[in-house]
Amino acid sequence: MDAYTPVSCDFHDELEAIATLHQTCRIVYRTEANATNEISGQIVDVYASNHADYAKLDDGTVIRLDQIVSVNDKPVSFSCD
Repeated sequence: MDAYTPVSCDFHDELEAIATLHQTCRIVYRTEANATNEISGQIVDVYASNHADYAKLDDGTVIRLDQIVSVNDKPVSFSCD
């Protein structure tokens, strides 16, 4: 997989808020084959591992944050650093 590109702190905070509120959300993300996939579920954890950040959903799906295209139709924003 490509080098990790950090998402903005605001976007990271939004994902944590969605998780804290146990809200179901719709996530569009890119797969390793560079296809687009859409999934609905609850984010149960947002965490860092191996120099990247991830979101884990209630069904066990794990998505690297820089592979997310949008959450609830809101496009991902990346860090300016």
